[in-house]
Amino acid sequence: METVNIFIALIIICAVWHVTVTMIIYNSLQKRGRPVSFFWLRILAPRYAYQYKEITKTETGRAGALFYHWVISINLALLFAVLAAISAL
Repeated sequence: METVNIFIALIIICAVWHVTVTMIIYNSLQKRGRPVSFFWLRILAPRYAYQYKEITKTETGRAGALFYHWVISINLALLFAVLAAISAL
């Protein structure tokens, strides 16, 4: 049961990381003059992340680091959720 608690803590950390990166991407797009909606942020976050990726790719030739943080954080949260479910059995 203790390992489940560790995985739950890791899920929460990854979720906070993901939300933080999403907000930074939102601010970055806003500063670049892109139309973004805070109200629809939860639904449009993937679209905004890919917009950020394309914008930074055209500016620097590479996708911005925030895009990778966004992808890695949500995938780690999913991985830890699966591991928590498995260890709870």
